[in-house]
Amino acid sequence: MSVPLAYLGVIIIWSTTPLAIKWSNETGSFLFGVTGRMALGALLCLMIIRLWKIKFPWDRRSIQGYLAISLAVYGAMLSTYWGAQFIPSGLISVLFGLTPLATSLLTLMLLKGTRLTMPKWIGMGLGLLGLAVIFQQDVQQGGKSLWGFVAIGIAVVLHASSTLWVKHLELKISPVALTTGGLVLAVPFYGITWIFLDSELPQHFPVRALLAIAYLGVFGSVVGFFSYYYVVQRVDAGKVALITLITPITALLLGQALNGETVSAHVWLGATVVLSGLALYQYGELMFKRKLS
Repeated sequence: MSVPLAYLGVIIIWSTTPLAIKWSNETGSFLFGVTGRMALGALLCLMIIRLWKIKFPWDRRSIQGYLAISLAVYGAMLSTYWGAQFIPSGLISVLFGLTPLATSLLTLMLLKGTRLTMPKWIGMGLGLLGLAVIFQQDVQQGGKSLWGFVAIGIAVVLHASSTLWVKHLELKISPVALTTGGLVLAVPFYGITWIFLDSELPQHFPVRALLAIAYLGVFGSVVGFFSYYYVVQRVDAGKVALITLITPITALLLGQALNGETVSAHVWLGATVVLSGLALYQYGELMFKRKLS
């Protein structure tokens, strides 16, 4: 696979995933949408494991890794789908762009001796300021976006926790196997959640919603993950980090153009402040060092 093609593919998939999540909820049941996506993703991953004859271990340590992945696949995604009912699709991408900041804060709390540089602290501060700008008007008007903000915030923390857990385990397992194991463990939990909280099939199945579920199952859960790790292995970290700065803007534009979402001036302002903070967090030290040089 071409590296530029894989890089572009990740940007496209990450940009369209929030909008696809919104559309998949049009069945009237967010649980049906996310459960269908993960079941399809798990089935495809198992087929790939079989066809490519990839080692798929089930020892105790490997299962811990699969549990770590399922924390993001089940916990973070369930929270994301619920929160997507209350905020525009583009804001989902903006909030998920803060995952590196959440990861650093968790590292700071869990690992003694960890320290953050001034550019990173300032970047985090800008990120929080941007979020305040985005949501303050809606909260003052008694809107429901705060519920979406809280839900996606929980999803970001769970996703960051999953990443740290996987890194701590230092597993020598194929990313394909890790993804498959996480999906296989998560799908039964989705089934149980659906039985207890919903237990009924949606009354209608819009074509757009079904296509969105299929798209997320194939591209969001499988192709996007594989492409991302392909890029990570072949592109320096600085260029990979650019993806988190590009996709929130493209996601906001797509939501506005394809879903009729209203993106007000204060949302654009807040998103700009958030992304500025993320850019400072990612590249502030490098810029400071170059200036000193």
